[in-house]
Amino acid sequence: MSHYFKNIWQGFSSIFEGMAITFSHLFRRPITIQYPDKLARPFKETMPERSRSFLKVDMEICTACLVCMNDCPIDCILIESEKNEETKQRSLTKFNIDMAKCMYCGLCTDPCPTGAIHFVREFEKSTTDISTLLMKFVPE
Repeated sequence: MSHYFKNIWQGFSSIFEGMAITFSHLFRRPITIQYPDKLARPFKETMPERSRSFLKVDMEICTACLVCMNDCPIDCILIESEKNEETKQRSLTKFNIDMAKCMYCGLCTDPCPTGAIHFVREFEKSTTDISTLLMKFVPE
């Protein structure tokens, strides 16, 4: 019988504890920031250094090793390259990232040996045309 009343007491005490937390938040001032109107500085600057938003590729240091394309789990990176027989180096002919498919996992940035592909703080690219989210880093 005491086990029965103990369960009832635990139920009431847990409900009281939850309601106390709820009521304490009821009388606090809201901390919602009206975006983008009432910010002292651009929101992009307040983003953390390691935030994951859009990808950028530094084409000057990219070696066309295809590691980022092979490690991407959803195949949103497309790289095509040609190998120059005289210099034994690869030259990129296509480097596209479909940001509409990207899930921002970071699996393409970690294995890059030169650090050519990385996240930037830019995140505002809302659009009604999904084709504008295809980033082309090699001009055609």
